[in-house]
Amino acid sequence: MTRTRSKRIKLLIADDHAIFREALRKLLESDREIEIVGEASSGTDCIKKVGELKPDILLLDLRMADKGGLAVLEELNFDSLPTQVIVLTAAEDNRDLVRAMRLGARGVVPKESAIDFLVKCIHRIHAGEIWLDKRLTVDVVDAFSASAEPGARSRKLVLSEREIEVVRLVAKGFQNIEIGKKLLISTQTVKNHLHNIFDKLGVSDRVELMLYAVHYRLIDEPDGSPTQPPLSLRTHK
Repeated sequence: MTRTRSKRIKLLIADDHAIFREALRKLLESDREIEIVGEASSGTDCIKKVGELKPDILLLDLRMADKGGLAVLEELNFDSLPTQVIVLTAAEDNRDLVRAMRLGARGVVPKESAIDFLVKCIHRIHAGEIWLDKRLTVDVVDAFSASAEPGARSRKLVLSEREIEVVRLVAKGFQNIEIGKKLLISTQTVKNHLHNIFDKLGVSDRVELMLYAVHYRLIDEPDGSPTQPPLSLRTHK
C-alpha cells in the first residue's frame, strides 16, 4: 500500500492497564507526526476499534483481559485493513513472539524500551519495514530454528545461485511479481523457488526466511561482505 508521508500516522493503543495507556499516550503525543485515534482496554475492544478506526499502527499488548493479543491477531483481516501491528512485550515466551510475527505483526518492542526507540519503530514500520531489536532477532530466530539439525549455518551451500538471488530480493522487501521482473522469470517460477527454499531451510514463511537469512548471513554479497540491512527488515540495538 502506498502511504502519503505528509499525513499523520493514526495510532491505536491496546493494553489492559489504564495507567500504561495514559502514560504512553502522553509520551507519543509529543510527536507531531503521530495521532492517537483511540485506546482499547481488552482484546474484544481492540478488534472492534481496529475495524471502526482503521489505524495505520496498532500497539498491541499480548496479555490482555478476555482475549489476548495472539487471539486478536488471529481475528484481524490484514488483507482488508491498512493496519500494521507492533507487539509490546514484557517477558513473553519467544514462541509467542514467533507466532505473533507469523500472524502478521511487523514489529516487537520490549516495554522497557525508551520512548525514542518506540517512536522510531512506529515511523519505520509505517514506512514498510519489519522491526526487531538485535537481541530479540537472535531469540526469535533461535526459537523457530530450535528443531533444525546441526550445521544450519552451512545451509547456504544447499541453495542454488538463483535461489540465493531470490532470498536476497525477499530480504530487501520485494514481492513475487517484482522479483520475477528483476530476475526475468515468471511469478510462478518465483513461487517454485520459494517453495524449494522454504523446504531446504526449514522455514515456513517470508518473515522467517528474512530473519533466518539475516541471522545466518545467507544474504552476504558474493565477496563475503554483508549486504546493507534491507528496508523491510532492520535489526536494531
